[in-house]
Amino acid sequence: MTSSNRLHRPRLPRTVAGLVPTLTGPLQTRLRDWVVGVFPRNEQLAIEYDQPLGDPGLFGPDSVTWRIHSDFPGMMAGGIGALMLQTLHPAALAGVWDHSNFRHDLIGRLRRTTAFVAGTSYAPTGEAERLIARVRRIHAKVTGRTEDGRPYAANSPKLLTWVHVTEVSSFLRGYLLYANPELPLALQDRYYAENARVAEALGARKVPKSVAEVEAYFASVQGDLAFTVRSREVLAVLAGMSLPIPMSGVSKHLFLGAGAALLPDWAAARIGRTRVERLRDAAAERTLRALGPVFRAALRDGIGARACRRVGVPVETLHQLPVD
Repeated sequence: MTSSNRLHRPRLPRTVAGLVPTLTGPLQTRLRDWVVGVFPRNEQLAIEYDQPLGDPGLFGPDSVTWRIHSDFPGMMAGGIGALMLQTLHPAALAGVWDHSNFRHDLIGRLRRTTAFVAGTSYAPTGEAERLIARVRRIHAKVTGRTEDGRPYAANSPKLLTWVHVTEVSSFLRGYLLYANPELPLALQDRYYAENARVAEALGARKVPKSVAEVEAYFASVQGDLAFTVRSREVLAVLAGMSLPIPMSGVSKHLFLGAGAALLPDWAAARIGRTRVERLRDAAAERTLRALGPVFRAALRDGIGARACRRVGVPVETLHQLPVD
């Protein structure tokens, strides 16, 4: 059940390394437009990131969270990996099955999750608290029964903990694999401890706050997990979704494979990833590791950068590890 967080340092191909310094003009604009096309501004949430000046939000510029959540390749792949992981919990899956339009708008669900993570990570404190209160109100209405007839509620502390741990563990694994495989273990622990604040504000309890606690948590919930017919259908919808961008098929399969590559071995086995699929996942992993610097060069002025300007620190702060 254990899984190493020490991943091999990726080597940057010379062709990609040569691209980064010259990534300006049309190519940079096209990459930025690609990301905005997938995750446009959520008008319904209308999150304010620029005011009030000096407000650090829930985490602030000294946090590990600001570093990890600013890395687009790791977060994009991590979000996909978390969604795949969540299909293994019948109660979490039942909430999606009964109370969302996932068959026709899975990308919308991903966008809403992305907006919540971004807002709670980088928005001022009042905005982050507003987003948490909004999600709590939505969760209060999400109840029902699982496939085998057991009652579930989205505001169940145990269920909230499952969703939280699948997300933050996938984001951390994404950062380790696609950005910085040498992030010190102490900072990995600190990342989990920081993000427990959001989970607990949503109503989660007994939230793991270190790498060791997360691994122990996953070991403890194995008896609650199952790969069902519903799991298979949600994954099929995920594999078939269309992104509102040029070359949707290529980019979709890149991030699906890169996300699947983040699954712990026990989860990949439960989901039944075939040998051919694992080979494709590995190819997607290598491709995203190679293209990561290109994405980062094109996305220097994102939400994390706005948060840095709000609190008066250099944007480069996002790329420098905090003091351990």
